[in-house]
Amino acid sequence: MIVRIRSRDGLERVSVPHPSATISDFKALIESQLQVPIHAQTISLNQNLLLAKTQDQIDSLNISSPPSTPLHTLGIVHGSVIFLYYEGERTIPPPACLTPAGSFGKKMTMDDLIAKQMRVSRQETPHCDSVSFDRSAASVFQSYVNETLAFAVKRCGFMYGRVVDGEKKVMVDVIYEPPQQGTEREVLLMRDEEEERKVDAICTGLGMKKVGFIFTQAIGRSDGYTMSDRETLMAAQMHADSGIEEWVTAIVKLEVNEDGGADVHFEAFQMSDICIRLFKEGWFVTEIEEGADPKVSRMKDNVVVGVKDTKEVDNDFFLVLVKIFDHQCSLLTIFPVENRITTNTLRALKSHLDKTRSLPYVKRISDFHFLLFLAHYLDVNADIPTLASCVLGQTTVPEGYVLLIDSLASQS
Repeated sequence: MIVRIRSRDGLERVSVPHPSATISDFKALIESQLQVPIHAQTISLNQNLLLAKTQDQIDSLNISSPPSTPLHTLGIVHGSVIFLYYEGERTIPPPACLTPAGSFGKKMTMDDLIAKQMRVSRQETPHCDSVSFDRSAASVFQSYVNETLAFAVKRCGFMYGRVVDGEKKVMVDVIYEPPQQGTEREVLLMRDEEEERKVDAICTGLGMKKVGFIFTQAIGRSDGYTMSDRETLMAAQMHADSGIEEWVTAIVKLEVNEDGGADVHFEAFQMSDICIRLFKEGWFVTEIEEGADPKVSRMKDNVVVGVKDTKEVDNDFFLVLVKIFDHQCSLLTIFPVENRITTNTLRALKSHLDKTRSLPYVKRISDFHFLLFLAHYLDVNADIPTLASCVLGQTTVPEGYVLLIDSLASQS
């Protein structure tokens, strides 16, 4: 007979040659067929064994019958499922090879089917230990959402900064807000490839790269979950497309404080490795039906969550919490941010230069949003890298560029 074994590694099977086999025989078969030593095995008819947290809980769920007890007296027959807990590591044997099965496709063994199952579990450790936000950049982003949009619609942006070598720490110094249209439930990105090329050129010149994605949650959404199905899908796509192991997803929302008021709250996560794998391999259902439960993501095929085969996965399973810190970088954040309700004009350029008149010229242009505005008038391949290099090193701006920028401002 075949007895199915459910463990932390998924669903496997053990072939039992004699119906009169005992518990002792069965454990020996597990050792020989699954490479789990007898002394490390705990077996149970109760699925809670795989959820046990302490040794006492594990011991209490162990089959307590004597080793000589026949399996059939415990109700273990062909097709039964037994739950296995074990300590240590083991090498899981590869699935059997596929063999032709006529013109209708290929024949698959039970091992092949098991191997195709995807197991979803929580990832405890992120690939970055922490993320630190520039205080001014974070403030400018949340202030607009809070004071202008009143958290009524969603808003998002790409985070640029650095990954500190050897420390697994992400430093966010810039938030770029692409063209977008937000509603209470979702945000539609209308990405401008030409503008993003300018953004990348500026940030490269400033020694930065794209390190994450940030979005807000509207106050009208339901409570009880951290990230909705739509948000999970967007975050997974951004993370998967980035190709960066340390990629961070940040959420900004309002939370009720102890006094009954509302405070702006930041949270940071990484999407788990299994989430990114599922997305890249096309497991996610990307068309979300109206009225669908936002707390879960839907899969095209069954995955294994705990001991259950399911097509719905709680979004929290995909989130790996990242610690948040803050810092103050050398960049200014006083130039009006792009792609908001008010369109920037040359008048904004003149106003910025007037407000910063008392500062050295290189400091006056040390504002990402200022440089992005200039990039619409200057050469992104020559002028912008030169100015970004001056900002990065806080060196003197060549006189020709000073005259050019001042001339642009005088045209307002």
